[in-house]
Amino acid sequence: MMRALESGEADLVVALTEGVVAGIAKGAEARIIQQFVSSPLRWGIHVAANSAYQQVEALGDSRFAISRPASGSHLMAFVLGQQQGWDTQKMRFVEVGGMAGARETLASGAADTFMWEQLMTKPVVDSGEFRRLGAIDTPWPCFVIAARRSFLEQHAGPVERLLQIIRREASDFGHRQDAVTSITQRYGLAAGDVANWLSRTKWSSGARISKEMLDQVIDTLVQIGAIGQKVSAASLCDQQFVELE
Repeated sequence: MMRALESGEADLVVALTEGVVAGIAKGAEARIIQQFVSSPLRWGIHVAANSAYQQVEALGDSRFAISRPASGSHLMAFVLGQQQGWDTQKMRFVEVGGMAGARETLASGAADTFMWEQLMTKPVVDSGEFRRLGAIDTPWPCFVIAARRSFLEQHAGPVERLLQIIRREASDFGHRQDAVTSITQRYGLAAGDVANWLSRTKWSSGARISKEMLDQVIDTLVQIGAIGQKVSAASLCDQQFVELE
């Protein structure tokens, strides 16, 4: 997503909070303009169906499949390690590129564990290919809207009107039956699973974002080596559109 912004392929993106923070901290000419989702993302903790691992607590010596370094799957494996009290410096990671690579890698035994958003991995669990040992929520709200700085300078008025529409619609999006139908059809998921996901997903209807939350993301990214040093939360945001609190 951040590469698309930098290349000019996209003007605005909805992306994982940690990915946007990392991209801007590393020099991307973009800024956060809205917290899009105010609830955390639930990551399933998966192993192959025939894996010897039976409990999350035992995964400290396992090899974690990650989509790429500094990705959400990498970051959340690190957060899991912190919560479990593992030596995070000794955790092992295997880069697999995404869900398809993870399925292949767990099946071959080249990696042991894969963390991915729980709803999207449920069909692979239901089919018996993966076994879910547990789940973990991100310690922060999971999605923000970011935009190229040059685009914001040229189109401030239309961007503000767009954000006002998003904030207005956010208040009841999760309760709309057409949302369940659309997501179910688009991703081939069970309607009941989608309805449950929507019931616990909260969209942001305000123009504020937490400085404490952004600082927590920054600190975690520094700890895993995704960014070289801390940056200020204010440097990540365009405060013409979103206010730090």
